[in-house]
Amino acid sequence: MTASPFQVSFEFFPPKPGEGEVSFWSAAKKLETIGPSFVSVTYGAGGTTQARTLATLARLTGETGLSAAGHLTCVGASKDEVNDVIRSYAAAGVRHIVALRGDPPGGVGTRFVPHPEGYRNAADLVRGIRELGAFEVSVSAYPERHPDSVSIEEDLAFMADKADHGASRAISQFFFHNAFFLRLRDRIAARGIKINLVPGILPVTNFARVKEFAAKCGAHIPPDMERRFSGLDQDPETRNLVAAMVAAEQVHELAREGITHFHFYTLNRAELVYAICRVLGLGAPPGNQAAA
Repeated sequence: MTASPFQVSFEFFPPKPGEGEVSFWSAAKKLETIGPSFVSVTYGAGGTTQARTLATLARLTGETGLSAAGHLTCVGASKDEVNDVIRSYAAAGVRHIVALRGDPPGGVGTRFVPHPEGYRNAADLVRGIRELGAFEVSVSAYPERHPDSVSIEEDLAFMADKADHGASRAISQFFFHNAFFLRLRDRIAARGIKINLVPGILPVTNFARVKEFAAKCGAHIPPDMERRFSGLDQDPETRNLVAAMVAAEQVHELAREGITHFHFYTLNRAELVYAICRVLGLGAPPGNQAAA
């Protein structure tokens, strides 16, 4: 059987104890069979999930075959506090960090003010991480412009800084118009920025929730997509079929443009992401792992 030309990675958030934790590990186990290049675990605003993020990363590293990456922000923390988290990641066996500035305490759209003794921005954080060890560092990218930026050009300048300080990969915010992502890819190449741009794909498990996410980060939802999900709030079976089709269409269109790595925002659910990966020719059914 010919190997798939694609590679994928997955984002999780640290689960709360109880049913959330059971669901998380079920999803992680199923998606492990896909063979992702890495999985990342988010870090709550201002470090609010720090302990759970670290515990989740330690368990992923110690109990699974997954390569785990820890998210890290510099909002509301001194350099010493952030550096302690970096050292904790290293002690847990994590050698890949997703470095983010993080949202201001007042939420998206409010003014960001660096901690007086902290890292100034994501590029400064990347530099600090690289000084503390031989970490692989990924950063974020915004196909439709960062909410705080005045232009795509300003975003590109920040991207160049992050690459110059040692980031090797930029994972995009989710988007539904592929043209925005492809435009960003072309502009990064034209500027000579040496970084691997990876599209962030969000399968739609709950359309109303996705609309809220999109409004906060400035992602546009195509009218055609809204029509597809209209009236399906109480019909989860059909909604999931439509969601799988929409995401598969998006991925295949990007693949035709030469994209080979996709980063999926799982929301700690495996079903849709697993199905899309299987469409891409990745993974083997869990029951067939011994024979694979």
